[in-house]
Amino acid sequence: MRYIRKSDTRGKVNLGWLTSRHSFSFAHYYDPEHMGFSDLRVINEDVVLPSRGFETHGHRDMEIISYVLEGAVAHKDSMGNEFVVNAGEIQRMSAGTGVMHSEFNASTLHPTKFLQIWIQPQQEGIEPGYQQKTILQKGVMTPLVTPTGDEESLTINQDAAIYQLVLGDGQQQTLKTLDRFGYLHIVAGEAHIDGETFYAGDAIGLYQQDAIHLTAQKELTALWFDLRASNR
Repeated sequence: MRYIRKSDTRGKVNLGWLTSRHSFSFAHYYDPEHMGFSDLRVINEDVVLPSRGFETHGHRDMEIISYVLEGAVAHKDSMGNEFVVNAGEIQRMSAGTGVMHSEFNASTLHPTKFLQIWIQPQQEGIEPGYQQKTILQKGVMTPLVTPTGDEESLTINQDAAIYQLVLGDGQQQTLKTLDRFGYLHIVAGEAHIDGETFYAGDAIGLYQQDAIHLTAQKELTALWFDLRASNR
């Protein structure tokens, strides 16, 4: 049995200035069948209108990753960080003992689109921290976030890693979990997996001792989450 999450079944939010698709239960969207996957707690696909955004609000004890797809996000926080995160960049904020921050579309003309990803921390009560980088793709699978900052990736307070998978049309890749869990989220393009086509926004979760063999249909970009095995 695998965990399948198709894009059109995700939670939907439309606040006028914000449209969002929630892969897991978040805020006013609640579905007991979709509460997270291992330590992966949130994947929100947010589209924010020009000059609009999330007013200052607080977080604690959560690893928060922003993966910008289009446009740019203007970030400001109580640690003194004030940066613009552009498309192609990735940002990680460890909320730890508590942090206040805001996120706005940096453009006055065009919408911005980004994935907001939350991963539960390994250790609570740490000092808040911030990182932001442009990480160039190196081959098929490139680490974006790892516990120890491998290959110039961002670090994270959890036994978890996020990789960016990029395949050209017709290219193939096998993903294995061994004694871990794995979660594949399609960012762009299409993937043919075990007789089924997965489109942008679709995802598949794998439990221990499983593997999938995928073939890219059109150019494919996806995120592969390497996660601890845990209770389902």
